[in-house]
Amino acid sequence: MRSTVVTDGLELDVALGGPSDGQPVILLHGFPQDATCWDGLAPALHAAGYRTLAPDQRGYSPRARPVGVEHYRLRHLVDDLLAVMDAAGAERAHVVGHDWGAAVAWAAAAWRPERVRTLTALSVPHPRAMTAAAARGQALRSGYFLLFQPPGLAERALAPGSRLWRAALTGLPAESQARYTARMSEPGALTAALSWYRALLADRSDGTVRVGHVTVPTLYVWGTRDPAIGRASALATPAFVTGPYRFEAVVGAGHWLPETSADRVAPVLLEHLASAG
Repeated sequence: MRSTVVTDGLELDVALGGPSDGQPVILLHGFPQDATCWDGLAPALHAAGYRTLAPDQRGYSPRARPVGVEHYRLRHLVDDLLAVMDAAGAERAHVVGHDWGAAVAWAAAAWRPERVRTLTALSVPHPRAMTAAAARGQALRSGYFLLFQPPGLAERALAPGSRLWRAALTGLPAESQARYTARMSEPGALTAALSWYRALLADRSDGTVRVGHVTVPTLYVWGTRDPAIGRASALATPAFVTGPYRFEAVVGAGHWLPETSADRVAPVLLEHLASAG
């Protein structure tokens, strides 16, 4: 089942599932995914009695692609998450994010802890952990952020179907690659998705945009063969969590945990959610 949520004058498409009276779990995808990345994990949540809401986030929903990098700053992405919760009548929710979705989840948990029952971050650690690990290899792993900056040039280099595009999707199942390639081939979609990376520079230069310590119960799951996130970043994360914290390393897994390791993530995630009552 799908619904629409209006936020900041934009329409987000949201995939809904599970019992209507279950505790809400918000599922946030990353780049270049969409809500379908959770198809392997959502059934386990539904079977356990949870209600899931998985938006195609700003830039990914066809009617939510504003022009201009300023529209993709982190505070707007967090506001979109809260709008999804409000539309569902959820005062609080479990928040699960992968990749960029994890970055949004970390920020929401730090800025609005009263709205976040638990936080689960897949692949991407606390943003300040990545900064702390920059000199220990993370800066090199994150070098592609610079490639995504030049307007026009980045779109041409990363055009869906190009050699660089296929390299970026390495490790994903073929069916996922086909879905995401089709999505990013839609008018304005790739530029909107890249705007998340471009807005990051504005966020870093703005002293008011800072993700602080997280106090809510937190689970961080990392694949030991993730090419984008190194061990140093993963191990630096607990320094920025003051609430209950659990770290799970999925041995042999890469970056695409929702699509490739749902069977290994689901049991850990369900234990985490249940521990919060």
